This record gives sequence, C-alpha cells and structure tokens, in this order.
Amino acid sequence: MTRVECSREGDVATVRLVTDGGVNVLSSRVLGELGTAVEKIAADAKARFCVFRGEGRTFVAGADIAEMSSFDEPRGQALSKHGHHVLDAVEAMPQITIAAINGHALGGGCELALAASFRVMVSAAKIGQPESRLGLIPGWGGITRLPRLIGVARAKRLLFSGEAIPADEAYRIGLVDEVVAADALDATLGRWIEAMRPGSPEAVKRIKRVLGGKKETEEFATCFKCSDAREGMTAFLEKRPPSWMSPEKL
Repeated sequence: MTRVECSREGDVATVRLVTDGGVNVLSSRVLGELGTAVEKIAADAKARFCVFRGEGRTFVAGADIAEMSSFDEPRGQALSKHGHHVLDAVEAMPQITIAAINGHALGGGCELALAASFRVMVSAAKIGQPESRLGLIPGWGGITRLPRLIGVARAKRLLFSGEAIPADEAYRIGLVDEVVAADALDATLGRWIEAMRPGSPEAVKRIKRVLGGKKETEEFATCFKCSDAREGMTAFLEKRPPSWMSPEKL
C-alpha cells in the first residue's frame, strides 16, 4: 500500500510517496493523504520549497486501477473532483515546488508532476498519460496543464496515443526541465533550490498567483504593503544583498 510521508529540513519540505516492495499508486485514500500533506506545507511559513518524490521503482504509476474498476459514474465524478482539488492545491502552494521524478510518472503521476513548478527527471524513467489505452481520459487536470506546458499539438499526440515517452524526449519537448542520472538527482535538486533562493518568498508567492489567473496589477500593488518589497528596494539602493523575511500572511 502506498503511503505519504511529509518532512521539512530547514526551508525545504519533502513529500514522499512510498510503497514497500511495490509501485506507488494514487488511490482515493492516498489522494486524501497527499491533500493533507499539501495543506500542512502550504501553511508552513518556514517552508520556501517543496519537493515531491517517489521512493522505489516509480514516481507514481498512476491512479489505483483496481479501485476504479468497480466505479460507476457518480464515483468517477467524485474521484475526479477530489483529484482536481488536491492537484489544484499543489499548483497553488506559495512554495516553489519541484517534482523529483525518480521513476515512471504515468497517468495521475504525470498530472502530479505537471502541477509542480518544475520537473527534474532521472534518465531511465518514462512519463505520459496512458488513460486512452484504458478507455479513460486524464481526470485530474492533465488535459489542461499538458498543452500549457508543451503546446496543443504535442499534447494531443501524447493524450490520444497514451504513449509514455523517455526522459530525453520529455526534455526535448519541454515536458521536464532537466534530465539527470539517478545518482545525481539529490545534488541536482539542491542546485535548483539554491538557484531559486535569492528570490523573495513574497514575490514568488505573488508571481504564482498571477500565473494561476490572478490579476497582475492587483498583485503588483500588494507588493508595496509587504516587508520584502521595502527590503528589496532598500538593499538595491544600498548595494547589498537583501535579507528576506518569512512569507507573510495576507
């Protein structure tokens, strides 16, 4: 059985999906655990980054097909709404989020990765939306997020065919941001985090809001009532590095 483990070291939170001796799947129960972890980290002012990763052979192999095989239409709709709620929450987290794709990311696993800010993938893994091969469609936001990332034409090819593509192809089309050897994954995550660290947590939160559909003018204006904007501009004028405060509750 897959379980969700949540931890934080310094300002980096980690959400792990773990299945002892098996592959990670997103059942209704696991979705609930994932949603709880996301809610907890999103409210943690000390967390600036959040890494989602699998343990073992997969990142996430998809939804729990054994569970879904007995569903009727109302239960299918409920599962889709649940998945949308959880992955929308991932996308809306104030933290910079990274999907550390340590193994195959298929179906719901691909959709989880799509909801993150960035995706780093090991070279031996594959990624895709195979739902059409099961007579289904992606139900947790994949049909809308995938074309935003790689364009409509490429998204249609992956969605219609259900093909899982290798890491190098995923990088070529912009589906993932970097491909690394498995033993370099942790170091690469550290490098990405350090590259993002100079940015103001408040500014990052507002940029993510605008990317999510909020009005840019309103978010720009609210910068001027937070300490990070004052500190950032003062530091620039004083020719020194800024000292960011923890993200403020607005």
